[in-house]
Order: sequence, then structure tokens, then C-alpha cells
Amino acid sequence: MAQAAAGLTHGPVAANPASGSQKIRVDKLRPARGFEAKVFGLTEKKGHRGVAAVRSELQVIPAEEQDQYVQGIPQPGGTSGAIWSKPTVGRKTKIVCTIGPSTNTKEMIWQLAEAGMNVARLNMSHGDHASHQKVIDLVKEYNAQSKDNAIAIMLDTKGPEVRSGDLPQPIPLKPGQEFTFTIRRGVGTADCVSVNYDDFVNDVEAGDMLLVDGGMMSFLVKSKTEDSVKCEVVDGGELMSRRHLNVRGKSATLPSITEKDWDDIKFGVDNEIDFYAVSFVKDAAVVHELKNYLKDAGADIHVIVKIESADSIPNLHSIITASDGAMVARGDLGAELPIEEVPLLQEEIIGLCRSMGKAVIVATNMLESMIVHPTPTRAEVSDIAIAVKEGADAIMLSGETAHGKFPLKAVKVMHTVSLRMEATIAPPPTPANLGQAFKNHMSEMFAYHATKVSNNLGTSIVVFTRTGFMAILLSHYRPRGTIFAFTNEKKIQQRLALYQGVCPIHMEFSADAEETFNNALTLLQTQGLAKEGEHVAVVQSGKQPIWRSESTHNIQLRKI
Repeated sequence: MAQAAAGLTHGPVAANPASGSQKIRVDKLRPARGFEAKVFGLTEKKGHRGVAAVRSELQVIPAEEQDQYVQGIPQPGGTSGAIWSKPTVGRKTKIVCTIGPSTNTKEMIWQLAEAGMNVARLNMSHGDHASHQKVIDLVKEYNAQSKDNAIAIMLDTKGPEVRSGDLPQPIPLKPGQEFTFTIRRGVGTADCVSVNYDDFVNDVEAGDMLLVDGGMMSFLVKSKTEDSVKCEVVDGGELMSRRHLNVRGKSATLPSITEKDWDDIKFGVDNEIDFYAVSFVKDAAVVHELKNYLKDAGADIHVIVKIESADSIPNLHSIITASDGAMVARGDLGAELPIEEVPLLQEEIIGLCRSMGKAVIVATNMLESMIVHPTPTRAEVSDIAIAVKEGADAIMLSGETAHGKFPLKAVKVMHTVSLRMEATIAPPPTPANLGQAFKNHMSEMFAYHATKVSNNLGTSIVVFTRTGFMAILLSHYRPRGTIFAFTNEKKIQQRLALYQGVCPIHMEFSADAEETFNNALTLLQTQGLAKEGEHVAVVQSGKQPIWRSESTHNIQLRKI
């Protein structure tokens, strides 16, 4: 299990003879010369580092060669650079990895899991059911043979996408040029291209700003006819086939769940996946419709809503209330809304999810440059750090692991940066209204006090669960110690892999509570997750009583 640092090693301490006290030499707090090279394993030449390579030309760097780039990263528990002191807890923030051509083999999925992947994401915008079935089977194979780890499976729906049509060759466009988008099929000339959405003309007005691929190119709408939209190029470039189109400040009037999505959702039900990430959710009705479908199908799958359209923002509260969690999908969100609003919305969505007891994932462009480069930009490192500091349950990699050259390196950077932040920041404050999200259930009070015990005594928390409820509740209180969630359900173990601070462990329960407690504590010790003589807080609470009456709840402090 990955472990995190408990604090910083500040170097030698100088004694003050007069006072008998000690003071830290401030100069020793500064990173040593060559700190960047130690952390990232490489020195970088000055200059622009844009992602210039064409995706089709990318080749995955072999795992053994990727490892050479991370030699020198201060690994948890190591002494590289004497930067960290000895760790005491594991990484709390979870990592979602998108599986694609770079990572869809048994070897890569195994290595991603060992490097720190907690959730495997299937992007249904790419590939077919056969290719995704292969990935699902491999993840399930890993889960079946892994003794102390579990990877959740998330199916991400394509959603209603507006795209340009096919072109015989890329069209170079310069600012000031006129260009037309039409709903007529099969058009692909130097000054006009088809759009796959019949209501496109009705959705746009003169003065709207049309963005290609989230802003890589932009067009100002000048006028429109019955079947075409005439534009002026604002930001030029090469227009290629099947480009994603957004209108700044507007969402397409397409249904959030398309026919293709329903087919993919059924595929997920058949394969008993753990999570759906539903694209372009605009209102709570979509979530209720999906949840009713899953209930009728007898499927126990949680629904994560992707907040990525302008229409979803006024309905944030009701959408998140209806769901099991949210994903801050910053790509399309930053295309439909001014980009300066995205950081504020990210913070707001994380706070709202935490106050409502829902999982929250921060996604898109987190390590985008690592699709083609072996080291991240410093801004990307800060982006990860901010998401961790704001209290996200998970952070996500998209193209970095799906089709990038350095998928393992990207996971290791995300893992290391998360550890570093968690080692030095105080846990985010508990939202004042968190208890309201759980209907003032008695378990909420015990989760609060278990967190206090963990924070004040420095203990981990042990909980036994058949539904995951108590572990999820504890996660939202963000205790300093790890939440060891023992469950006798493999499905619940996989689901809990998404939640911040939770280390899910599968173990058969005995009919005798004391025997189960002892088995659990012995397992922690044998797997190196706890040491002899260490104290843990054992919590017995939740919606479904185990070895207790429904009216009895307790917290025990036990010595291993």
C-alpha cells in the first residue's frame, strides 16, 4: 500500500545556549539545489513546451524506460533528498485512470494498479463494446487475484456531442476569413462543413462565439439561414474532421442520455460495473430517470454526474442531490462558460459535494503535457495540489493514460504530488451542514466523534460494513488517520475505492464479533498497514447493524 509522509525533515537544529531552547535553521527549510531534478528525475531546457505531437504519432514508452524518469522522486519511506520524514498513513486522494490504447493490456493495467490507480475509467466516446469488455475482464481478473487492492470500474457515457463532419483534408483558416457550418449532410469544402446536429441553426444566434475543441479555434456567428450558420474566423488554425463544437454560454438542446448512451448503460449493467459518469447532465430529471432504470434492472451502480454544461450550473444543488457524486469536467465547462469562472466553480462544486456527503472528482487537463512529455509543467503540479487541498475525493487522468507516451509516469506524479500535499496541509474543515445530508442518522454523530478521536490521538479508524454507508460517511468527515473499511462484499470493496481516505479490505465476517475484530487487526498487522502496539478506533455504527442491536452504537479504542 502506498504511504504518505507525516511531516517534513527540516535538517539540523541549532541550540540556543542562553535559553536552552532549540530553533530551526531557516536556511535548511529551503529546497536543496537541484530540487526539481530530484523530484522529477530530469532537468528541463528553457522554452515553450506545448503539446505539439499528433496523437496518432504517440508511442508508449516501455515501463522499464518510464521508470528511469522517476529515479530521484522522493518515494514514501525513502531518504531521497531527506525531504520527507517517515510516513504514517497512505495516500488519501484517489486516482482515476482512463484506459485506452496505451494501457489496455494486462501488463499495463497491473502496473497502473500497482502505481496508484484506484478507478479504471472507460470512455465510451472511443472504442467499441468488444474493446471495453476486454478492459473490464482484465480489471476483474486483477481484483480476483489481488490480496490487498481493489480497482473500481467507471463507465463514462459519450453524451450528446455536436461535431463537425468529415473533411477530405484539414482546412487552414485565418482570422477574418468567412466560414460556414451547415446541417446539410456530406458537405466538406474549403469554406463550408456539415454539422451532425439538426437543431444547430436554432440553437445559435448572431453574435454567439462558436468554439472548436474547447477553444483551439473560435468563430463569431455573423448570420444564419434556414440550414446554415455563417461565421467569421476569430482564432484560426487547421480545421480537421469530426471536431467537437460548443457555443460559449449555451448548451445544445439534445437529451443528456442518447440512444447510444442507453445501449452503453445496458452494457454496464450486464458487466456489473461500479459507477456511471453521465455526460452533460442539465437537470435532476436525467439522474432520476437513470436511477429508476437501474432499480428496475436490479443493478447496484452509483451515478456520478459530470458538470460540464452551462445549463447545469443553475441546477447544481438539485442535480448533485439526486446523484451519488459529481465530476468537475473542466474541458467543456470552460468552453461553454468563461474560463476564469472554472476555478471558482471547481471550488464551489467540491464544497457542495462535501456538504451533501457526495463523492467529487476533479478532471480534465490535469497532466495534459505528459501525453507527450515525461515531466509535468509546474502549473500542472499546482493544479493537482489545489484539487487535493480543496478536498476532492479523486483526481482524474484522461489522455495521459489513455493514449499518452508516459501513462505510468503520469500516475506516479499524481500519486507523489498528492502525498506531498496531504503530508503538509491540515484536513479541510468539516462543512457545517454535513449532518443534514445524512438525515441526522445516529451514525453521523459517531462518525464525528470517531474523527475527533483519530485527529486528537493520531489513530486510524476501523469500520465493518456491508453497504459502504459508514465508511463513506467517515470519509466525508476527513479524519487524519486512514479509514480501514472491512467488508464481506467484493462489490462494496470496489465501490469504496473512489472515496477519499478509505482503504477498503475484503474479509469474510465471523458470526462472532470479537473473532472478526481480532482477525481484522491481525490482517492489518500482517499486511504492514498497522504496527504492534499501535491504537486504532473501532467504530460500530451504520444503517445495517452487524453484531449489535439497531439502537446500539459504539467506538472502541483497541491496541494492536
